[in-house]
Amino acid sequence: MTIDVITFGCRLNAYESEAIRAAGGNEDAVVVNTCAVTAEAVRQARQSIRRIRREKPHARIVVTGCAAQTEPATFAAMTEVDRVIGNEEKFDAGAWAGGERISVGDIMAATRARQHAVEGLDGRARAFVQVQNGCDHRCTFCIIPFGRGHSRSVPVDDVVAQVRRLVENGYGEVVLTGVDITSYGGGLSDKPRLGALVKRILNDVPELARLRLSSIDSVEADDDLIDALASEPRLMPHLHLSLQAGDDLILKRMKRRHSRADAIAFCDSLRRLRPEIAFGADIIAGFPTESEVMFARSLDLVDECGLTQLHVFPFSPRPGTPAARMPQLDRALVKERARRLREKGEAALRAHLEREVGARRRALAESPSLGRTEQFIPVRLAAPAAPGAIVDLTVKGHDGRQLLGA
Repeated sequence: MTIDVITFGCRLNAYESEAIRAAGGNEDAVVVNTCAVTAEAVRQARQSIRRIRREKPHARIVVTGCAAQTEPATFAAMTEVDRVIGNEEKFDAGAWAGGERISVGDIMAATRARQHAVEGLDGRARAFVQVQNGCDHRCTFCIIPFGRGHSRSVPVDDVVAQVRRLVENGYGEVVLTGVDITSYGGGLSDKPRLGALVKRILNDVPELARLRLSSIDSVEADDDLIDALASEPRLMPHLHLSLQAGDDLILKRMKRRHSRADAIAFCDSLRRLRPEIAFGADIIAGFPTESEVMFARSLDLVDECGLTQLHVFPFSPRPGTPAARMPQLDRALVKERARRLREKGEAALRAHLEREVGARRRALAESPSLGRTEQFIPVRLAAPAAPGAIVDLTVKGHDGRQLLGA
């Protein structure tokens, strides 16, 4: 019997959910692994908990993850919830076995990133490997450092061993994940950077077909990482960037460490080094004090950086963050700007799909009929393929959202 884990949020949460399943010992529980990045993410978790209780009236419901860490009382107050366990405690057997309703400690006291020996991810064609946890930056809109603690890294040898284990288990693509992976190495004795880790993996695990990075902060990208992206064909030509805005004053009020010009220069530089590279980005619409002119600069950034895939977040004030105390925009305006930004992203994706027609690509099959190209673009496969297989194809067209392979 496997543990029923419901996962919200990021790839790191997906990885940790698999580690919870692998740990065993809680087969009578339904675990809800929450996200705290927006108020909507918390609302969805609460809604899911109520649904689970209706469908499984006798199940033991345990809530963990970032929202459990930042808002333990919110979930403990729900009559449907049996236990609330913090992000650090969720890998301690004693926290699961104990009698306390809330087991949430001081996440800021955590000093090491825990490595979890997972054998793969349930139902997924690619595997995730945690290399880092936590964040030392304090963007004014972000609650995640209070859910994850300070930045801490998994030693290089441990990461390489985990990647090798996954490749031996049949995974052809591995994604390096964490909260702020470009800060990798700061807490380790020899202070390796992310680029050095990437090169070690590619060198020490030659059987690995594809290595991919999750979201990065471009201002932290080191020279070895840039060199690997330019010269290593097994490092996939796709980066998801934490940009957040296109206006310099808004970036300053967000306490971001890059400027608009920095973002554009980074994309231009990497595109010269690796012409086929594709960029996605996180952008927030409706940040406090954002004027229409400021918002227009975020719209323009999509073209100037050549972004093809957007994760758009309507600004969500998170209690305890500085941005929550700033002058807020009307919620209808925030939602309207988010809609316009999504439409801009959809148009950029369609233009990118059109440029791909006629190209030769290699796609990792996620299901018998759907794959992802090196640039992480979805492609409908012409013939059924085994999930995890890497398929050579020619792009014959698109439907506005995905490529069509031949």
